[in-house]
Amino acid sequence: MPSEIKNRETPLPVYPSPEPRNEFIYGILGLLAVGSVIYFGRKFILKRIANKEENSSLEEGTAPTYAKQLKMSFENDGWPGTDTTALRNTLRQIKSKDEFKQVMESYSKLYNSNLLKDISNELQSTEYNEMIQIVAAKPEKKGAVPRKTLYTAWAKRMKAAFDKTYGFFPGTDGDAIIAVFNEMPTQTALVQTAGVYKSLFGTNMLQDLKNEGEFGQYEQWMKIIIAKPK
Repeated sequence: MPSEIKNRETPLPVYPSPEPRNEFIYGILGLLAVGSVIYFGRKFILKRIANKEENSSLEEGTAPTYAKQLKMSFENDGWPGTDTTALRNTLRQIKSKDEFKQVMESYSKLYNSNLLKDISNELQSTEYNEMIQIVAAKPEKKGAVPRKTLYTAWAKRMKAAFDKTYGFFPGTDGDAIIAVFNEMPTQTALVQTAGVYKSLFGTNMLQDLKNEGEFGQYEQWMKIIIAKPK
């Protein structure tokens, strides 16, 4: 009997396996922890980038400064709508398409948003068409000669100004027309633009201009062109 007891193998203890539910909970908690680290880490990095870009906006004529001015035109000092005059003036100051790309990059760093998307969301279609044409007419690089698309851009901007609406009521964007006329260097530029306008839209631009400015604005607009060299 003693030998039998001595030779008998002692069974190993059996421990219960972890419950599947606990493993699932631990997995979820782990994912939440990792997700929190990624989220707050990304937020911290974006904040650092935005602060660095913000400091660069103190210098006039830089991409961060233009980006901040564009954002301010959207905010419009807290009033409803967008300050289209400020938006237009800022876009006109940008010297080239290459510089506009830099402004877009800076805007993304400052506000973590897409500039073109925000312009589209802030404006009605005619206003958006005008603003995009301002950019389209710019040379590729700063200091380069503008391409022949300048007349096309002016024609499309004139059409957008004529097609502007105020709610359900048709209207005219006089500021947009004045901006185009101020950019035209000569009277010949107006004639060239009118020719492109005719080919694009099938109507006489000057006649459309008269129709849109029938309460005395036409004469005021034309004074800008008459004062320019032929």
